[in-house]
Parts: sequence; C-alpha cells; structure tokens
Amino acid sequence: MEMPDLNDVRIFVTVGHAGTLTAAAQELSLPTSTVSRALTRLEKHLDVLLVHRSPRGMVLTDSGREYLQSCRRAVRTLKDGSELLERKRERPSGLITVACPITFARLVLAPLLKAFLERYPDLRVEVEPYSSDWDKEPREDVDVFFKVKAPRDSVRRARPFPGAKRALFASPEYLASCGSPTSPDGLVTHACIGSGIWRLSRGVKVTAPNILFRVVVSDPGVQLDLALNGLGIAALPLYMGKDPDMQGRLLPVLPRWNPEPITLCALFSGPARQTPKVQVLLDFLGDYIGTDRDPRLHHLPAKGLFTDAKLEATSGP
Repeated sequence: MEMPDLNDVRIFVTVGHAGTLTAAAQELSLPTSTVSRALTRLEKHLDVLLVHRSPRGMVLTDSGREYLQSCRRAVRTLKDGSELLERKRERPSGLITVACPITFARLVLAPLLKAFLERYPDLRVEVEPYSSDWDKEPREDVDVFFKVKAPRDSVRRARPFPGAKRALFASPEYLASCGSPTSPDGLVTHACIGSGIWRLSRGVKVTAPNILFRVVVSDPGVQLDLALNGLGIAALPLYMGKDPDMQGRLLPVLPRWNPEPITLCALFSGPARQTPKVQVLLDFLGDYIGTDRDPRLHHLPAKGLFTDAKLEATSGP
C-alpha cells in the first residue's frame, strides 16, 4: 500500500484531538469542508472507516482509535526530526571543504575564518587554494567551490557574490619611461601584465585590443607586485589600486576605460535549501564580501568598488 498523504494524516490527528470537525478546522485555520474531505480521502486510501459521523457528532471507530495512536507517534517522530534539523541549522558541525583561488583564500577567507569559527565552534574548515583548473567542475568531496566564473553546464547550484571592479594601473616609473597610452589600441605597444582578453568599455563602447602580454598571469596579487616593480600595465581590482598604501606607487591608465570586473560565485551541491554548514558559511561571507566590512578594503568605503550580486544573479553567466 502506498503511503497516505501526510497532510491528511495531520488533519486526522487534529480531528482526533479536537473531537469535532469544526473544532479541528478552527485549530488548523481551514474550512470545515476541507477537513471533512481530507478525512474521507484518508479513509478511502486506507479502505477502513475511521470515524462514525452522525447529527450528534463524531466518534472514532476501534480502527480509528488504533490508527490515531500510531499517527500520533509518527507525527511526534516527524516533529522531533524537524527540531533536530533546526538545531543542526543553528549549530552546524563537522568538516566543510572549501576550494577557492589563492588570492581569495589569502585576502578574504584567512582574515574572516577566526570570526566564523568562533560563531560556529563545532565546525572545522579545510581550505584548498588553487591557481589553475578554475574552469573545471569541482570534485564531489568539495562542499563549496569559489570560482571567478560560473560554468553554464555545471551540475551544481551557484550563488553569486559581488564582483570586484577593475581599472588599469602602472607605476610612475614605468609611465615616465614608456609613456601612457591615449587609447585602448595604444596598449598593444606597451608591456601589459595579465591573461585572457581585456575587454574595455566606455559607456556603450566596447573594445578588445589584441594584446600580447609581457607576463601572462591571472593572480591579481602577482599582477600587483609586477606592476609595482615597473614591469608594465595591469588590470587590477579597484580595491588594490585605490588602497591608501598604493598612494603615489600606482597611477591610473586610461581612466575612462573600464576592464570587465572579476566576478565571483560559489558552487555547491544539494537541493534548493543548502546543507546547514554550507548555508551558514555562504551567509556569513555574504555579510562581508562587497561591503564596507570586506577585509580586502583596509577601511576604504565599498561604494563603487564592487558589482551588484543581485544583478549578476538575474543576468546569469
């Protein structure tokens, strides 16, 4: 026999407790007709009469009384299970494995992990930084995989975070020696540090100069070090270029042209509701990333430095 509808069972338990259909309907905030139909549907499914109905009221049959006791135990077990899961959500435990770019691990996770683990003392965290294979599907044993771009065909669910806006920067020494380009096409004749394609936008105009990079590297931290050493022009996150410590050490290049931002998303497995340990980690990081509390900012205001994660979620990859 197939399992009966649990809502019908719940209504039957309420009827048995309340004593009348009307009282049960009031307790459940349902029409009496809905309660009556649920009871009839359950009796039909079980092929047994649970309740004697008469103008004077309602009386449980012997089968109804026995079934009510079993249902009460089942409902109690389900309630206990729900309460256990709720406690698990409030105090998650176990190991959570996080894979992320090296820069993200160093600049975001490392400064925040102490506060996170103090809030959730029963959790342990394993961090797996990576510098390559960013475009591949994560292993099954990784709970959360931070990527700079969400794959279109991933079997995992994705949660976007605010991305880092970028601008072109170079050291005063480099610009004094090599000059500053006056247009994006001028970048072709300069030493540039980066990877991929630089798509630069100015309003509705978009251009992608054919740059042959002097140094090919994707890590923003390494790009920053090379730019500071006078090796060339780099497309750096604004929070790096505008850091107070960079005052006088970096100068903007083509300030009216904006490189594409560095996007950020977290991939994880599971249904619409995340597992408790994944939920608390992503919610915790969501309170920091792209806000004034972001550890990458060093007391800079976040306004203008990050993209809107909500817009990224609606536009998709």
